Amino acid sequence: MPIVVNLDVMMAKRKMSLNELSVKVDLTLSNLSILKTGKAKAIRFSTLEAICEALECQPADILEYQAL
Repeated sequence: MPIVVNLDVMMAKRKMSLNELSVKVDLTLSNLSILKTGKAKAIRFSTLEAICEALECQPADILEYQAL
């Protein structure tokens, strides 16, 4: 898949655990884990906005396009 999710990188930079992020964005651990591992098929803009707010970053810091 040409879209790469760098959520784990941003979490590490902010020294934030999956549990902490889960609480801040009001998402289940399993849904965040699916997103973090790149297995998600889609993401809502409201979810992306909440993650960016919690991690103080831009969407491009989390999502990256890699051409095949």
